[in-house]
Amino acid sequence: MEIITCAIRWEVDIYLAIGRGRDIASAIGFGEIDRTKIEIIILELARNLLVHAGNGELQLEQLCNDQQQGIIVVAQDRGPGIADIELALCDGYSTANSLGAGLPGVRRLADEFSIASQVGVGTTVRAVKWLAQRPQPVISRGYVL
Repeated sequence: MEIITCAIRWEVDIYLAIGRGRDIASAIGFGEIDRTKIEIIILELARNLLVHAGNGELQLEQLCNDQQQGIIVVAQDRGPGIADIELALCDGYSTANSLGAGLPGVRRLADEFSIASQVGVGTTVRAVKWLAQRPQPVISRGYVL
C-alpha cells in the first residue's frame, strides 16, 4: 500500500493531514464514528508535532492482511523527546499548559498504540485503527436474524 507523508510545519498542515486520513478511512469503508476517531488521532498527533517539536512528519497508510483492513498513523519528530513516557501517557499531564488529553486519548481511540522516544533525539508514535468485522447475517428458515 502507498504511504502518504504529510509534513507538519504549520497549523494548516494539520487539517490537510486530517483530510488525507479521512479520504483513506472512507476508501477502506470505515463508518462515521470510526472516521471521526481516526481524524482525532491525526489531529492530536499532528498538533503534538507542532507544539512539542516545532515540526515533524505524519505518515498515513492503509493496512491490509488476510483478515482485516485498517489504517496506520505514524508521527515522527526530531524534537526534545519525552523523558518519562509513562507520565506523558497519564490523563492530565502536560508540559505545554494544555489539558493533557492528547496521547492518552490517542491510546484509547486506537486499536494498537506504541511510542518510542529518546531525549534529545525525537519521538515516534504509532497508532492503528482496524476496520471492525461486521457479523454475517444468520439465515434461519428464510428469515435474516
